[in-house]
Amino acid sequence: MQTAIATSPETMSPTMSPTAAEPDVHLAASGDRRAFERLYRDNVNRVYAVCVRMCGDRTRAEELVQDAFVRAWERLPQFRGESAFSTWLHRLTVNVVLEAQRTERRDRARSESDDVLDEAPPVMRREHHAEKMDLAVAIAALPPGARAVFALHDVEGYKHEEIAEMLDITAGGSKAQLHRARRLLREALA
Repeated sequence: MQTAIATSPETMSPTMSPTAAEPDVHLAASGDRRAFERLYRDNVNRVYAVCVRMCGDRTRAEELVQDAFVRAWERLPQFRGESAFSTWLHRLTVNVVLEAQRTERRDRARSESDDVLDEAPPVMRREHHAEKMDLAVAIAALPPGARAVFALHDVEGYKHEEIAEMLDITAGGSKAQLHRARRLLREALA
């Protein structure tokens, strides 16, 4: 697929209303690349924000944005319109990020069989930080599991049962990861 799509999330317009997106969704689903590009421009900031919050790395988030939109292009003919396009795209994006994280963990496990999959973040010592750590940096330093649960629960507003289903963990595991994430953030920002 060769599409001319801009890659700078900072230069794009805000998310459009679901009703305004409908004609472009139908056109893009039938293969109209210009309509898909309009959908991209209207939704890229939101998709980028979700990716950054979930993975904690801006460069990786940019790659995941592209992956999400490639997946959207591939799956758009299957969009049934039971929800707003932006809702469908958000869920698709969350799934792309989670899939990428699972793949990265698997690859890491294969290449570093002696290492633990869920490594702790680098030690954050107060004496090395003259000023309080920025919240975004603190979130990025969270372990992947805790960061994903924190982003999905506290930022995106999902319930523990929904997170458990998305991450293939128990609701109790989601609560424990959220508690861990909040504790680590309090320590980092103290």
